[in-house]
Amino acid sequence: MLKDIFGKAGLSTPSFSLLHRLQLISFAFLFLLLNSFAFAQQSETDWLLFQSSNPAELITNSENELILSNGLVQRSFHLAPNLVCFDFKNLMNGEQLLRSVLPEAIVTIDGKEYAVGGKLDISEKAYFLNKWLDEVQTGENNFQYQNYTVSEITPHFQTKTAFWTAQPLSTKGIKVSFSYAHPNLPGLALTVHYEIFDNIPLISKYLTMENEGSNSYKIDQVKHELLAVVEEESAVVGATEKMKKQHQLYVESNFAFNNAMHAELSDQASHWKMDSSYTSQVNYNYETPAVLEIYPDKGIGILLEKDSSFESIRSYELVLDSYDRERNGLARKKMYRTIAPWVLQNPIFMHLVSKNDEQVKTAIEQCVATGYEALILSFGSHINMEDDSPENIARWKSLAAYAHARGIKIGGYSLFSSRTIDAENDVISPITGKPGGAFFGNAPCLASEWGLDYLEKLKSFYIATGFDIFENDGPYPGDVCASTSHPGHKGLEDSQWIQMNLQKGLYHWMNAKGIYINAPDWYFLDGSHKIAMGYREVNFALSRDQQKILNRQNIYDGTWEKTPSMGWGFVPLTAYHGGGPDAVLEPLADHLADYKQLMMQYYGAGIQACYRGPRLYDTNETKEMVTEVIDWYKKYRDLLNADIIRLRRADGRDWDGWMHVDPTGQAKGLAMLFNPTEKTIQKTINIPFYYTGLDQVANVSMEGKDPKSYQLNRDFSIDIQIEIPAGGYTWFVVE
Repeated sequence: MLKDIFGKAGLSTPSFSLLHRLQLISFAFLFLLLNSFAFAQQSETDWLLFQSSNPAELITNSENELILSNGLVQRSFHLAPNLVCFDFKNLMNGEQLLRSVLPEAIVTIDGKEYAVGGKLDISEKAYFLNKWLDEVQTGENNFQYQNYTVSEITPHFQTKTAFWTAQPLSTKGIKVSFSYAHPNLPGLALTVHYEIFDNIPLISKYLTMENEGSNSYKIDQVKHELLAVVEEESAVVGATEKMKKQHQLYVESNFAFNNAMHAELSDQASHWKMDSSYTSQVNYNYETPAVLEIYPDKGIGILLEKDSSFESIRSYELVLDSYDRERNGLARKKMYRTIAPWVLQNPIFMHLVSKNDEQVKTAIEQCVATGYEALILSFGSHINMEDDSPENIARWKSLAAYAHARGIKIGGYSLFSSRTIDAENDVISPITGKPGGAFFGNAPCLASEWGLDYLEKLKSFYIATGFDIFENDGPYPGDVCASTSHPGHKGLEDSQWIQMNLQKGLYHWMNAKGIYINAPDWYFLDGSHKIAMGYREVNFALSRDQQKILNRQNIYDGTWEKTPSMGWGFVPLTAYHGGGPDAVLEPLADHLADYKQLMMQYYGAGIQACYRGPRLYDTNETKEMVTEVIDWYKKYRDLLNADIIRLRRADGRDWDGWMHVDPTGQAKGLAMLFNPTEKTIQKTINIPFYYTGLDQVANVSMEGKDPKSYQLNRDFSIDIQIEIPAGGYTWFVVE
């Protein structure tokens, strides 16, 4: 007994007298009781589990100091003689994120660099003392702080929800805008905007410029955020790019692309740099990554004319309270639920391969019969949204009306980047002066005559037909273009910035119309709704048995930082990338068990897959199976779209699975467990329940039946006996 108690307390069993043992047993029981209470209290107040009361506020400590805070994170500003941010604090653990003061921004205008805000020359850069604020200078060539305004946070583009969506979180908070002017740049009003959100340790920052004068200004570059961060790795020798970056601060911006389908790899704006002025650091060559700057690599390169405006990249700075990957992933997903609620839309759709209109109508009827909600004309189908002939528009308008009359949304596929148009409209390499050198080799320039026409044709098609979904393959991936004859941009310098904003403009326009966007680049913060969860095309030519395990690995790996609704999977009903009979599901009736398990894996993860083929069912038995799975998914839809925590990654050797958690719902969790082996698995496994929000007792219903109560262990887990059939799966609900 003593051994068990001390083991649970994380202690070894001492060898003492009987009296001492009794005293130690009493102590151990008290230790466990107090720790259980501490864990319970943590669960009840955890900002990540519940909408705790942490409203954003602006605190004025004095006439010369402002604090932007929500009880979880804060930034503090010293206003005069020129503004500096001297404090960026993680209030959840009391840690300071800044070691020194840097300019609020740096802008390069007409070839000259200007700092924004105050200047502070101090020799010590490892830490900061508030008394040093007395040494802040205006900076003779700096933008000078004028005043600030306070307002509510508002969306930066219009959105309209037209599809089933999970419950978004509150986007309330406050916005503080600091205005600046420069005596040598008349009429140029520069404003730095901060937004702090309620109930989440998240701060957004961006910069705007308004040209209210008579001069034009060339905006070459904008660094809207510079942070002298506390380093979290101490290495005497080591190059900047090889050392770990800041862990307490996750930064994401709306300047991301490259088809990685992964936030960090898609990020094109975050730059971790060394600070040679930080001479007291441990690294002998001053190479510690101790400065974060946010800006586009290729610059801006645009001319700001009279009465025009400019808006920089928007960065979102999420302060973390843990080094645990699961917890930090949940924090990022809560960020998306807060700032990008459109990504929570998650329609049930089929990916149709069609050759004629009758196949479209048949697929629409099958969607109605089985409970599907939408139909996407896949690549290889007979749709062409670039054909603006009256005949083509009339055809697709009629089919859209047919779908809408049956309660089905409809969409189509369009390819952009990985194609070539001609020498006049393709991107021009700055090295060769000829087409080529793009991300996909050859690609059109979105700011060429063809590209601008492409955007207008898409808008006209959607307005005329009433289509609901846009599947954009290869959206703008960051290509630069050295052409000086394209009507949408002037040359190489502005080509990336212009094309990026043209792509964003299309997505903003579609969101305002309620059009759902499925695209393979990380445009989530500017309106895209879904990318691939994990996608290697040739894998879907492998056998069905391989696909089942690989798909579960993709789900496990792809939901660390994405909500279920943000990713799609793939199920090849017909041959794809050369797949043989063992890879496809057609004839569907002959592979019913595999078809059902693939559906249960994806729908059990809350993930919509592209069921690509000419039909959803071929027999009544197949129809009943598809309908059964969709009915099950809709019954638990709210819970199945809640965030996933990982239980065990699929490896083909033992059970694997995941669990959805929703601490605010009536049902707190739903777990999916799989058995890839040829034998029934019967064993006791440990399931973590902390993120369900439960802290004492959990009621578990295996496959929704016969609930059984479990007392939670002090680490908020339960030990549960499971039985999973050979090659199959099971599931349970937690209340």
